Amino acid sequence: MSTNSQANKTPAKVGSNLSFFEKYLTLWVFLCILAGITLGRLFPGVAVMLDALSIYQVSIPIAVCLFFMMYPIMVKIDFTQAANAIRAPKPVILTLIVNWLIKPFTMVVFAQFFLGWLFRPLITGSELIRGSEVAIANSYIAGTILLGIAPCTAMVLLWGYLSYGNQGHTLVMVAVNSLTMLFLYAPLGRWLLAANDLMVPWQTIVLSVLIYVGLPLIVGMYSRYWIFQNKGREWFERRFLKYLSPIAITALLITLILLFAFKGELIVSNPLHILLIAVPLFIQTNFIFLISYVAALKLNISYEDAAPAALIGASNHFEVAIATAVMLFGLNSGAALATVVGILIEVPLMLMLVEVCKRTAAWFPREPEKATLADPRCNS
Repeated sequence: MSTNSQANKTPAKVGSNLSFFEKYLTLWVFLCILAGITLGRLFPGVAVMLDALSIYQVSIPIAVCLFFMMYPIMVKIDFTQAANAIRAPKPVILTLIVNWLIKPFTMVVFAQFFLGWLFRPLITGSELIRGSEVAIANSYIAGTILLGIAPCTAMVLLWGYLSYGNQGHTLVMVAVNSLTMLFLYAPLGRWLLAANDLMVPWQTIVLSVLIYVGLPLIVGMYSRYWIFQNKGREWFERRFLKYLSPIAITALLITLILLFAFKGELIVSNPLHILLIAVPLFIQTNFIFLISYVAALKLNISYEDAAPAALIGASNHFEVAIATAVMLFGLNSGAALATVVGILIEVPLMLMLVEVCKRTAAWFPREPEKATLADPRCNS
């Protein structure tokens, strides 16, 4: 009997061989968030100095960490799967529809309902932006919109990796959404924010895509090819990957420490507002994941493609959103704070959704041979 037939008969529990470190990743995430905020408050000069190391608002320290987060994932990808993804375009089409025809508008609806109406009495005051007085609630709404129109192009590779998804297909979805963002981010933002003078920093977006996706992709492809040619597949799988595996998650945790060291002061000084902003972001993330995952199920997409397709829709490119908010509204603006709250809830929430994917894998057709990290029990 074929692998696919067996997998469809008795679907294995995906991701059941996570290490101790990976199983308790949510705990490490919260500890790193606390460490980052503490570092920023105890040594503000260090945080300011590191934050100043940037090009077009792209932080160099964070870019370095993200490279080491992405490279171990990229080097494991069998790029023949990317070619197969072109012949099976349903997951890519699904992410495009969700990210650009649904997600931006549901974000506006949730933000306006909660921040613009329900919580409005709790969000008083205004701030000065470019010489104009703006209600702080409207500034928060602007930040959530900037998050909603920035689909994830880096972290989703980690979510796909942890959910045992098809990384070749995930890579194609990331590339397509990255290119689409270059063309749609500015006009969509200008329209949704109803601001004719919204100047989206193209340099930030281009550099972000190149640094967070392009560079580790190129290095990963080349080093994989070189190792296969000079050391062989067995050495790559048994020795190289053994030492490489912890690097991606370690880099993620260091990235969180840096991000919260840079922006921790905003969080500490606005505890109630943090909770209020988190509500629409939390609902939006779960809602987008739900409709994407159900749509993938109805379209009969395999689990290995459905999981990353739903996760890429649910997550956001918070690096670009933060950089854009800072350039447009200022570092200490409500919009910048809203984008930082996006990070605060996204990592733990996405880890929760990864677990949802793994526990519901049996609902979908299975193609475990597509997974970058195939669970041995998927092939038995």
